[in-house]
Amino acid sequence: MSTDQGNSDTNGSPRKTRENQEESSDPKSNRTTSPPPGLNWRILLGLFLLLIAVSYLTGLIGRGGSRGSISYSTFKQQVREDNVAEVTIRGNAIQGTFSEEYSPGGDEEGDDTRAYSRFSTTKPGIEDADLMSLLEDHEVTINAESPERPWMMQALILLLPWVLIFGIIIWSSRRMQGQMKGMMGGGGGGPGGLFNVGKSRAKKYRMTKTKTRYDDVAGLKNAKQDLREIVEYLKDPERFTSLGAQIPKGVLLMGAPGTGKTLLARATAGEAGVPFYSISGSEFIEMFVGVGASRVRDMFEKAKKDSPSIIFIDEIDSIGRARGSGLGGGHDEREQTLNQVLNEMDGFEPHQSVVVIAATNRPDVLDSALTRPGRFDRQITLDLPQKEARQAILEIHTRKVPLEDDVDLGNTASRTVGFSGADLQNLINESALLAGRKGRKKVRQEDINEAADKILLGAKREEKIGDDEKRRIAYHEAGHALVARLMPGTDPLQKVTIIPRGRTLGATEQVPETDRHNFSYGYLQGRIAVSLGGRASEKLVFEELSNGAAQDLKSVGNLARKMVAQWGMSEKLGPVTFKLGEEHLFLGRELSQQKDFSEHTAQVIDEEIQRILQECEQKARAILSENRDKLDALAEALMERETVHNGEIDEIVGASRNQPSSFHTTELRRAKEGQRAVG
Repeated sequence: MSTDQGNSDTNGSPRKTRENQEESSDPKSNRTTSPPPGLNWRILLGLFLLLIAVSYLTGLIGRGGSRGSISYSTFKQQVREDNVAEVTIRGNAIQGTFSEEYSPGGDEEGDDTRAYSRFSTTKPGIEDADLMSLLEDHEVTINAESPERPWMMQALILLLPWVLIFGIIIWSSRRMQGQMKGMMGGGGGGPGGLFNVGKSRAKKYRMTKTKTRYDDVAGLKNAKQDLREIVEYLKDPERFTSLGAQIPKGVLLMGAPGTGKTLLARATAGEAGVPFYSISGSEFIEMFVGVGASRVRDMFEKAKKDSPSIIFIDEIDSIGRARGSGLGGGHDEREQTLNQVLNEMDGFEPHQSVVVIAATNRPDVLDSALTRPGRFDRQITLDLPQKEARQAILEIHTRKVPLEDDVDLGNTASRTVGFSGADLQNLINESALLAGRKGRKKVRQEDINEAADKILLGAKREEKIGDDEKRRIAYHEAGHALVARLMPGTDPLQKVTIIPRGRTLGATEQVPETDRHNFSYGYLQGRIAVSLGGRASEKLVFEELSNGAAQDLKSVGNLARKMVAQWGMSEKLGPVTFKLGEEHLFLGRELSQQKDFSEHTAQVIDEEIQRILQECEQKARAILSENRDKLDALAEALMERETVHNGEIDEIVGASRNQPSSFHTTELRRAKEGQRAVG
């Protein structure tokens, strides 16, 4: 299967951990934070609970001596034997004192042998008229108490749950306040704990710890140039205000995920040497309406006190979506938070040097009031790194990685077309892990290549493949490689492999000589022909097809559809474009859109797509038929070695790269005479 490398991130500087850079929102954060008060109420609560426990224990233990529970019949028997000195009757409960210690033990093994001086029993529910006369006859002292508990005990029991509830609330409030002071350096102020929901959760970074600079951010020259003006303004505002200039209140960083928006904002704060507040848009949203707006007000108040300063809001689309459109769902809390952000940005005074930097990968869903001039005046798009930038990113990420002499970062940069800074950082990290797993002291080029294969194709699969299936896979990949090798205008081959990885059973890797932005009609035809080379090879050799070309057919179908419907590369349809499967600028996903063309036009589009695919498949089949011996030799080499690199492919094919065959000389001339660039 052909493998096309995707697009990725720009910045390659290693990101520093936010937790290590966090500072208190109090400018005087160097003062030692005193422990939160609360000792007095804790002592009172402890004494109150101790009083309740003593009251219970006093009622249970009494004046001393051990107490045992006996049956009512045993109690009456002890009265008849003149062994009961005193009783206290409270309802049906009877407690008393023996004249002599009573032991209920007997001769049986395991009987209770303990002796009791006090006892308790319960009178049956039926009336016992003989009890009082029995007690009087044996001169037992009789005490009577009300069956109801004393009023103090009842009050304690009623108040105890409320005391515990308020105690827990106060304790949790003090605890959360202490945690907030520990995190923010005691500068949050106001009520803490459960009552601190309206306070800003923005993290403030010390000027001394924000060590990221523009030199740590590879690439992004245009973006850094735009932000450098803001840095110079924050350092010396009078230089610009004397000319009547006003610094942009807001800067919107737009780009694909992982293009280094957060890193660039931190580098801007590091260059300016000013307080840097960082928060995610989702941290404003809570269950209660109004909390987000309160947090916005609190954050801007702190930033104004520390002016000049920078506020960085990551993923601002979580609160800045268009209001009233239904896009992303309506949410009162989100809209109130957005309104407060707009009001705060409008409320900046000229002398308040507070700059808001926001980042998003969904600029299409932002409210127009947020992106208008006067709020986010400057909008900067972060592009994906080109070859030179990728090499610089790799050099940054390999500063602390020991490399062997055979490592060629320039070649790695060429192979990683479309990689972002995050992808490149992951590539180096995976390479170091692979080298450590093999017990090496330095990272080799083969470790980097293996890590790239793992990222692009997935890890090696453990299951074994039978000889018949392996032979089919070898011819499939050999078909891709031979068409790529012999068809003019295609990207150079890097290697071919039939080692199963991830969801693929094999792969043919091509490395573009340069980063391409415009694609000609001939180049796109070559890409489709290479992708269909595996299917054509299977049909030529085995005279039947398999499902191995499923992903190839999907990719070429999408490419041919764009050529016809979006890029105007159909002679029948002419210079026209149709809204058919357009991708989002940064997300790379197709968005569903209403069809704005007739059924007849849709039929013509389908016919043109089918025509392009059939023409490209015929070209691939013709190349393979004319070079059947080379196809067999390349397939046998794959069966034997499993992976064949570009130099070995040249030895097997035995021809200079991409020499045109006679059958497509006319097509090549047509491509050279009238190439159509893709916008």
